[in-house]
Amino acid sequence: MSDFRGFMDVALEEARAAAGRGEVPVGAAIVCDGEVIARAGNRMRELTDPTAHAEMLAIRAACAALGTERLTGCDLWVTLEPCPACAGAIAAARLSRLYYGASDPKSGGVAGGPRVFDHPQAHWKPDVYGWIGEAETSALLRDFFASRRG
Repeated sequence: MSDFRGFMDVALEEARAAAGRGEVPVGAAIVCDGEVIARAGNRMRELTDPTAHAEMLAIRAACAALGTERLTGCDLWVTLEPCPACAGAIAAARLSRLYYGASDPKSGGVAGGPRVFDHPQAHWKPDVYGWIGEAETSALLRDFFASRRG
């Protein structure tokens, strides 16, 4: 299973595009029935919107594409472990599966931090698969931040 990449390459394309815009390189793709129905990269600076995370933008686009607020049966692919706010949106949208690349020990809300889906008050828990393409997703983030410090 270590070679499994699924749709992470689509999310990585969005992350690279975000980096090119000067945004933290996080990308996301939502897949239903084997087809990408929405994709996005971070746009917080561009939109001056602290909620314009890749996951949030992809969820909004997928809901609009399907004409529903529920994405049951759909998968979210994202290059970085979602923050608590994005994990809450994932639960609210009822996404069935979450695949993420790099872990986020500082700001993550799924495997670390508040572990939103494991909270007793969580109303929905997707199947979660972490560390998909972790080496590449981590390197993209590491290189982005190194270029900012350097």
